[in-house]
Amino acid sequence: MWQLYCCHMATPVLKIDRAETADLDELRERLKTASALGYYYVALLGLRTYEPLRIAATVRKGLAVSSIARLQRNSSLPAATIAEIAQISPRTLARRKKTGKLDPDESDRLMRVSRVIGRALELFEGNRTAASAWLSSAQAGLGGVAPLELSRTDVGAREVDNLIGRLEHGIPA
Repeated sequence: MWQLYCCHMATPVLKIDRAETADLDELRERLKTASALGYYYVALLGLRTYEPLRIAATVRKGLAVSSIARLQRNSSLPAATIAEIAQISPRTLARRKKTGKLDPDESDRLMRVSRVIGRALELFEGNRTAASAWLSSAQAGLGGVAPLELSRTDVGAREVDNLIGRLEHGIPA
């Protein structure tokens, strides 16, 4: 994330239609003011704290199941796809809906998916359609694998993040 704040070429301003959700507006404001310190993507899950220790505590307690629906609404990706990438099976998701909370492991994986989606939204200046299409299609810079598919693991998500960073700075994939 340091390139976002230090590089003269970085443009953290997103162009988002007025019809977008409040979560995307919050994401845009955090990017514009650079006040989220790299954790701006939590707004896509409906969180309003950007302090790393508070975010970690929230993940340890378990995110609300409604976070999946918020991420779906903010990304235009199907909720089933988000749950699948976060490795939450439909049966497990049905059980979690009864309790209202995800387990810490599931919350951590959902947070990882949110980070990747947030970076893609940043790359495409808030255009949800373009970001979700890019995330779902095979990318040469990722060995022909779709970024969402690669995001099933932390190592894969970091590779997606690295590719986005290269694309933001005009470095060929």
